[in-house]
Amino acid sequence: MTGTKRSSEGLDAHRRKLLFRSWHRGMREMDLILGTFADAEIGALTGEEIEQYERLLDISDTEFLPLITGERPIPADIDCAVLQKILASRRTMTF
Repeated sequence: MTGTKRSSEGLDAHRRKLLFRSWHRGMREMDLILGTFADAEIGALTGEEIEQYERLLDISDTEFLPLITGERPIPADIDCAVLQKILASRRTMTF
């Protein structure tokens, strides 16, 4: 079970792949953070935001989680609109 509440129906192949990757990170905390975000936003992200999101998904969980939780500052080279959306969505998440 992935935890996803969103069907991939209606998404193009690239967005379906990103949705899957969001829920299958390897670290459950990141699955929940990125999977929940993707469930809510993947269909509405622009082409540029999809590119940003894909670059963020390439960051390992052990590097990414401390950035998401605020344990480490966010490097300027990865700070982007999608990361800010992820951080904003995390503040409103309830599990």
